[in-house]
Amino acid sequence: MELVVRKSDLLKELSLLQGIVERKNTIPILANVLLEAGPDAVSLLATDLDVGLRSRCEATVTKPGTVTLPAKKLFEIVSALPDTDVRLTEDKGGKSVTIAADRFESRMQTLPPSEFPTPPDDAGADAASLAGGTLKRMIAYTRFAITSEDTRYFLNGAQLVLDASSMSMVATDGHRLAFVRMEAESGVSGKMEVLLPRKTLNEIARLLDGEDAVQFSQGENHVFFRAGGRLLISRKIDANFPAYERVIPKTNDKRIEFDRDRLAAAVRRVRLLSNERSKAVKFVIGKDQVEITSSTPDLGEAHEVLPVDYGGETLQICFNADYVDNFLAVVDTENVSLEFKDEMSQAVVKPVGAEGYDYTYVIMPMRI
Repeated sequence: MELVVRKSDLLKELSLLQGIVERKNTIPILANVLLEAGPDAVSLLATDLDVGLRSRCEATVTKPGTVTLPAKKLFEIVSALPDTDVRLTEDKGGKSVTIAADRFESRMQTLPPSEFPTPPDDAGADAASLAGGTLKRMIAYTRFAITSEDTRYFLNGAQLVLDASSMSMVATDGHRLAFVRMEAESGVSGKMEVLLPRKTLNEIARLLDGEDAVQFSQGENHVFFRAGGRLLISRKIDANFPAYERVIPKTNDKRIEFDRDRLAAAVRRVRLLSNERSKAVKFVIGKDQVEITSSTPDLGEAHEVLPVDYGGETLQICFNADYVDNFLAVVDTENVSLEFKDEMSQAVVKPVGAEGYDYTYVIMPMRI
């Protein structure tokens, strides 16, 4: 294999592959990227056996061929090169590849391409066309609610639901739930549901940077996302997502509206003296005000009063500050609403005045 490629083109593709490659694995070949040089381009492939990404960039290919190189170190070398053409040349015997640019030259050891796993093909799978910006926004609105507990594998991802006129995504860790529904045509006939792993969602979000559309399809065990000439391949989570509709309360009869920025700043200040483990902040709700408080015996206490329009009964609700902050960090409306019933029932937080989408965030109060 011998080819010349622009540094900027190669670096962009290698940067996208970094999130795919496993840093710690027991299979050495999975730390490598597969490069296949064709007539006028080089294709790149990385996989951790669960998620894979195939991309390509234009190149002047003198000698076609296939090699594998350490993905992380190749990225570091190309990043450090001057902004010029990069030459990759496979040495005789295929044991190493020379990487050269300007007056720099290096040699990297290869592993046999035959050891690199072959990803599944999406040929023949029915495709749906999804709005890239919409999908990326939905991921941002839900992925922080995915559980971090590996044992609860059925909650290790977000459920994507498609029908002819809308897209929905929902995630939960058992203590909170994030649900978003957006009006968008996908070309799907009937209803399509798939449970996507957290890593897949993160890589899709990176892949969709600036992309207007993505082609989505699924096979028996895998899903495929095509965008900008790249193909993301992922295993589906083989599990049933909980019946999330039952978790969203329908009888919350009290409501308070907050200025989003002011509430976010107050929570971030008050949480500084909250218990490091529980991260609990208390909302003391009274007539026309909400006092947000925290206390830790070893550190001290903090409180801040926010004026609101409220004339209902006085009560106190305790929340995990991180859960509140996660929601406030992604919504972009000026105001948000808190809907609640009592001190121990699920509360609902929503953006106020959102257009084109329905976003519901359910939080379980804490028992302190």
